[in-house]
Amino acid sequence: MIAYSVNEVIELAVQIEQNGFAFYHEASKRKDLDNESKALIEFLRDEELRHEKTFLALRDDKDMSNLELTQDWELVSQYLKTIVDARIFNSKDAAIKKAAGAKDLMEILDFAIAFEKDTLLYFHALKDSIEFPGTRKILARIITEEVSHVLKLNDYKKSLSK
Repeated sequence: MIAYSVNEVIELAVQIEQNGFAFYHEASKRKDLDNESKALIEFLRDEELRHEKTFLALRDDKDMSNLELTQDWELVSQYLKTIVDARIFNSKDAAIKKAAGAKDLMEILDFAIAFEKDTLLYFHALKDSIEFPGTRKILARIITEEVSHVLKLNDYKKSLSK
């Protein structure tokens, strides 16, 4: 199996963020959301857009062509492809369908948590396989933000079940 190039991996990260944006954007249109739920979903939607812009800038960075990859890049690349193939939102259309078809807010939150966890798996694997400090720093920041999204979603979900 052929390994992804760094540019392909970054493009997949952009697509992940675009799919997340599509999910949160569609979910924010639902009429069954209260103001607090809508605000959380809109915040997460905007975060996906911000992350997409970060990856687009990273893709265009001249230093990206000089990245040193770990020796096991081919294996890591195959793992990244497995994550991408198995993720909950494997296209914008799938993300929109999940948001529109969710039976209630709890299911939206479950889908969102699963998406954020899929994203974390991908970004951790990517960060661990790139040795360039600048890129690792960017990925570490995004990972921290994604973790905060999972925690926010989980806390919000818990607050609703009380």
